[in-house]
Amino acid sequence: MPRPEVLERIKTAEREADEIVEEAEADREERLAEARERAEEIRAEAEAEADDLESERLAEAREEIEARREELLAEGEAAREALVAEAESNVEEAVEFAIERFEEAVHAQA
Repeated sequence: MPRPEVLERIKTAEREADEIVEEAEADREERLAEARERAEEIRAEAEAEADDLESERLAEAREEIEARREELLAEGEAAREALVAEAESNVEEAVEFAIERFEEAVHAQA
């Protein structure tokens, strides 16, 4: 094979190699861009899901707090009613006790 022909084949092979490298680089850049875009979509979806989960858990916590509040209020009301009933049942005894002490004090002064 003559020398100019060999050089031409080498140049052709180099051009083809350069084209292959350029195509590979372009393909790599395209795949990277697609991967970055997909990663951003996944991140956005995860963030939205986390926000939804946070809202859901917050609502559940508020419901639990409100239920516990109502329970405590009911317990407090029941305790108050029991104390009032007990105090009312002791009114006569307290009056009698106060009168006895008063009478004792009066007799002690006389």
